[in-house]
Amino acid sequence: MSSTKMNILVVDDDPKIATLLQTYLEESGFGVHRASNGRIALELLTKEHSIDAVVLDVMMPELDGFETLKQLRQTSNIPVIMLTAKGDHLDRIVGLELGADDYLAKPFHPRELLARLKAIFRRTQDKQPQAPPDALRSIVVRTVELWPDRRMVELEGSALSLTGMEFDILSILMERGGQVVTRDAMMNALKGEDWDVFDRSIDVHISHLRKKIGDSSFIKTIRGVGYVVTP
Repeated sequence: MSSTKMNILVVDDDPKIATLLQTYLEESGFGVHRASNGRIALELLTKEHSIDAVVLDVMMPELDGFETLKQLRQTSNIPVIMLTAKGDHLDRIVGLELGADDYLAKPFHPRELLARLKAIFRRTQDKQPQAPPDALRSIVVRTVELWPDRRMVELEGSALSLTGMEFDILSILMERGGQVVTRDAMMNALKGEDWDVFDRSIDVHISHLRKKIGDSSFIKTIRGVGYVVTP
């Protein structure tokens, strides 16, 4: 990772959890901002432009995590990790559909959150432009054009707004256009480590991509194998 300090916004109304995460993340070299509800978080994000990722609890007063994420995604694709109740799969699915990049079920170890954050930043930084010629390279499949190094996507010539996770999934598939990417290969490429084989969040991200592209056949699911972008 870059030597530049990355800044995290922790949004949780439980002061014990917020303090625990702040202490752990600061000891790990991150800068930390805190907000006790979604309304405060949104106000802070409009003023503080140095924040690189958001850790967002679902259950909060005034403005819960879902509504906060919904409003945030209208103006920003900043990485968001949702904190959900243990075993509540519906919360996880709703969060992912609204544009969350990842989620953690409470209770969790702060080290697991740190690993998720590092994976998000690693994916983003690994795809930053290294030289001007690389920034001009694009991949075109049908009406979609993707610039891997610029992290830009256009649909029929107009900018397509994607979350960080959605961009990474689409980039992996378009780079291998016409080739089936197995589920395990996709997960390992995204996380840099094995995912739980029962984790279905990737399917939600792909469903979201299909809706944004407006063509359900653009990304095909090969049952029991993986996914493929069809030229």
